[in-house]
Amino acid sequence: MLTKQILSFSQRGKAFALMACLGLATTAQAQTNTIPLKDFSAFQNPGKSWQIAGDVNTDLAKENKLSTSGGEGILVNTPTKRNKGKDLFTDFEHGDMDLELDYMMAKGSNSGIYLQGLYEIQLADNWGTTGLSASSNGGVYERWDESRPKGQEGYQGYAPRQNAGRAPGLWQHLKISFQAPRFDASGNKTENAKLLRVELNGVPVHENVELFGPTRGAVSTKEKPTGPLRIQGDHGAVAFRNIKVSHYNKPRPELKNLTYTIYGGRFDQEPQYDSIPPEAEGPTGMLTSSLNAKAKQYLIRYRGTFVAKEPGEYTFNITTPGGSGMVRVNGEEATPMRYWNGGGSVNLPAGEVPFELLYSKYMDWAQPALVLQVSGPGLREFLISDKEVGLADVVDPILVDVKERPVLRSFIDLPGNKRVTHAVSVGSPTDLHYTYDMDHGTIVQLWRGGFLDATPMWHERGDGSSKALGSVQHLAMPVLTIAHLASAQDAWAPDTAGSSFKPKSYRLNKKSEPTFSYQVYGATVQDAISVIENGQGLRRELTVQNPAANLYARLVEGDKIEDAGKGMYVVDGKAYYVRLDDAAGAKPVVRTSAGRQELLVPVREKLVYSILF
Repeated sequence: MLTKQILSFSQRGKAFALMACLGLATTAQAQTNTIPLKDFSAFQNPGKSWQIAGDVNTDLAKENKLSTSGGEGILVNTPTKRNKGKDLFTDFEHGDMDLELDYMMAKGSNSGIYLQGLYEIQLADNWGTTGLSASSNGGVYERWDESRPKGQEGYQGYAPRQNAGRAPGLWQHLKISFQAPRFDASGNKTENAKLLRVELNGVPVHENVELFGPTRGAVSTKEKPTGPLRIQGDHGAVAFRNIKVSHYNKPRPELKNLTYTIYGGRFDQEPQYDSIPPEAEGPTGMLTSSLNAKAKQYLIRYRGTFVAKEPGEYTFNITTPGGSGMVRVNGEEATPMRYWNGGGSVNLPAGEVPFELLYSKYMDWAQPALVLQVSGPGLREFLISDKEVGLADVVDPILVDVKERPVLRSFIDLPGNKRVTHAVSVGSPTDLHYTYDMDHGTIVQLWRGGFLDATPMWHERGDGSSKALGSVQHLAMPVLTIAHLASAQDAWAPDTAGSSFKPKSYRLNKKSEPTFSYQVYGATVQDAISVIENGQGLRRELTVQNPAANLYARLVEGDKIEDAGKGMYVVDGKAYYVRLDDAAGAKPVVRTSAGRQELLVPVREKLVYSILF
């Protein structure tokens, strides 16, 4: 399905920046701690199924199995039938918090992270499945009520937006921004807990999800301002590393004695106020762009008192679509007068200091909009202005539904400002997709989740590019898959010069899976790429007619390639697998070149390998 809402394309990036400003929790100036994993000093009474390890691996053929090696830095749980394991609790409690960590699932395993011991984010091995539910990897687990009708006991669970999980034995990255429930002086709950944002492998899977009460399996049905972090330990084998906790436990600053003055006209810079008469002025209870100014161009000057509850550095981010804004605190410009958005920081003492904000609206086409967000020592960024924001000019992205358009040619931008100009992106209903570079005959990226955002290509004039929607794994910068080497130690060809490379075409099978054709070094190559059953990875079959001597295929390159045995290789610290399925008797080589490692295979008539992700 292709969806669209009209917006001037020149404003698209700024509009998205505004949405990000409103939707993202930030860890700026938080009290951040990394949980040391040298021992269990950060946890309460760990059970026997828990251990500290230096490395961890799994076998894709074995259920619920992780193997470990000595060392430190990785927290591992390996429950068994004899030792069922128990949950692990931190020795600290948290309220508002950002949590960031890596985790690894064994095959068929599941676990969970309970915020405050009450609200579970599900961790599960869903490799090879496409359906999403509250019990999927990254889901918010259901609440449970036995008094409800049979089959309806579970409720208020939330499936992740996308299937962004990875294969067992690969490290996955989770980021959670959590807002604790609020209570009045009598202990009555005044505000539910909330997941401000959850990212799984770089993909937002939840935003602004209200948690109306503890999920199933919580340690208690009673909610509190703080509680321990809890890791489920009685279900399956799981490992964790790089656990970082950012606490936000300081009181918010306030604005008081706020007044406004409105001046008519266009103001790109701060004016000399003595030379212009105000059109309106008076006291106000909030910062807002809606003061019933009928003119299309005007300036509002707010003045008042900023009350800092804690001394330290405070950061101010202002967004003023269709105009400019400036913030001055304690006589210092925190954000200079700037079009659309700006940000900056000032050091403040505890107590009351002068505050001033300018909002100049001068773009006739824009609706009035003003957003001011503040963060500080131990203080998560929050909205201190009015909640109304003019988003009428924000375009809905043009999303490509893989069922309607499984193959799309466009530009694709890679890290390092590298643009692939003859890219073919191929989608699958299994939620595993990839991009092929026809200029080099190679796969440059694959991803799991949504297919493509084609807004940059199709909105108004566009720039010809599209963007992967899911959790992306970049494989390499574009170079030839097949090259001629005098020996297995020669440097890989950096471009197509001297290779006689010539792309021909591609044809689709009944599943819309392409076979690409090209010529290189006098050989004709048929490059057939298909999705492995249930989207577990890609299978690539290279058929080479008239291969010249000393041709090699580079299957993958990365910082580190580990031989896991039986034709299996693990790439870049367990980011993905490469499995050599059929090399026609050729012997693979793992070598180091220019500080990077490469997996090469001498080319014969046939080469088949898989990327498992």
